[in-house]
Order: sequence, then structure tokens, then C-alpha cells
Amino acid sequence: MKTKTRVGFIGIGAMGLAMAKNLHRQNFHVSVRDIRAETEQEAQALGMTVAASPAALVSHADLIVVVVLNAQQIDEVLFGAEGVAHSKASEKAVMLCSTIAPQDTIRFAQRLAQAGIETIDAPISGGPVRAEAGAISMMLAGQEKLIAQYEEVLAALSDKRFHIGGTIGDGAKTKLVNNLLAGINLAAGAEALALGIKAGLDPRLLFDVISASSGASWIFQDRMARVLQNDFAPRACAHILSKDMTLATAMADASNCDTPIGDAALAIFRETLARGWGELDDAAIIKTYLP
Repeated sequence: MKTKTRVGFIGIGAMGLAMAKNLHRQNFHVSVRDIRAETEQEAQALGMTVAASPAALVSHADLIVVVVLNAQQIDEVLFGAEGVAHSKASEKAVMLCSTIAPQDTIRFAQRLAQAGIETIDAPISGGPVRAEAGAISMMLAGQEKLIAQYEEVLAALSDKRFHIGGTIGDGAKTKLVNNLLAGINLAAGAEALALGIKAGLDPRLLFDVISASSGASWIFQDRMARVLQNDFAPRACAHILSKDMTLATAMADASNCDTPIGDAALAIFRETLARGWGELDDAAIIKTYLP
């Protein structure tokens, strides 16, 4: 009987922990590392192995999945004093799931290659609930043979896998395009619902109408349902989507592509952060429109 791939997660925030729980439930050997003791304790209580450092995690894993916030954190966990690249990780692979600039993905892959470590460029989308259910989407870029090697893990994590191609960085580009549109849709949805509320309409009935009509989008239905419950507990913090949209508009500038709608939506997100709501769920963008 074939032994299942051992999977290590560096970064077990909302998405990373949900992904780890999903694999653990499917009887993969899962190891984790995070800077927060409470999340490591939660994972350990479920039966996962906790590593003392990113370098130490390598001895427990064949595939190292990185789900931290940004490129700076990736740099630290891969190449810092206790980073993955300083361990005996040759012939293993790192899968980068964070939303970062494509040039950073390329840079990390090149440095990992110098240490004999292969890279899968694999941004993710869908949120923690879908992550724990194995129903996120993944945008995969890299060597086809390498991606096929870890198909069992990828299939367990995601029911919608898109092989963007063999060029590292193209997965990151695809994710930024998606998140630019997600941010635009969310800002537009919040604006529309706020208009209806200020015009005296029943917001719940308006939500139902839009959800069944041409104005619907997945993110409208997901986030505005939280607004109706006055529920802004963070699943995806507002500052994260703001960060992603900033990266997307920077990519647009580098590609000589105008994004006036994206720029306008990003301005609303930045106002949301300026008012102190960046740690709330990104549904809190509607607070910029309502008292």
C-alpha cells in the first residue's frame, strides 16, 4: 500500500489551519509551524505534529505548504536563520499558497532551487469553510511532473485545480487578477446594499432580490449575508484583500494596463483601514457607507 505524502504547513492562520485539518481528517500525516502558540496548541490537540521551527518541520514532511501573510514572512520562513532552505530539504518541494507579487514567487523559487528544493506556485481561493471541506480552488504553476507527483495532496485540498502552466509566477498573476475582481465586486455590492438601506428598502429582502438577479456575485452573497447579521468576525481580514488589490494594481501598472474601477475600489478599502476596521472581516467595507 502506498504511503501517503507527509505534509507540513508553515502558517496555520484561518486558511492554513483549515487546510491542515482537512488533510489530517483524511489521514495524511500533518505537521505544522506557526508563530502563535495558541494555534499550534489547537493543531496539536487534534493530533498534528508541531515543529519547533520551519527548518525542523522539514524532517516531518515531504511537501512543505506555506500559507503565511506576505512575501516578507515567506522570506523569513524559507531563508531566515531557522528557515526551510537551511535544512536537509533537497528532493522535497515547497508549495507557495500565499497571495504575493509574481516577481517574489519567481525570486523565492530561484533561491530554493539553489538549495535543491523544487517549487509549486499555488495560490488558493475560497475561504476557511471551503478549505476545511477540501473545496477551495487552486491556481497551479510549475513543472507538470512535480504537480502530478503531489496530485493526491492537491486533490484532497481542492476540488477545483487549474494548471496555469509551467512558468513559475503565472499562478501568482492569476490570483491577483481574481482578487482584483473580488475586491471590485465586494466594494460594488457593499455600495449597492448601502444605497438600498439609505433609500429605505428592507435590506434582507433586497439581499434576496439581488442574490436571485443580475447583480449577484459569490462574494456579495457571502459577505453581505454577514452584514445582515452584523457579523464582522474576521474570516478574511479587510487588510488582506486591500493588500492583494494593491499588489494587483501594481501588476497592472507594470503591465501598462489601466484599472480605474479597481483603483476606485481599492480607495474604499484603504478608507476602511484608515477608519480602524482593517482587522475586521472584509465585509466591514460597508461601514464606510453607513453610520
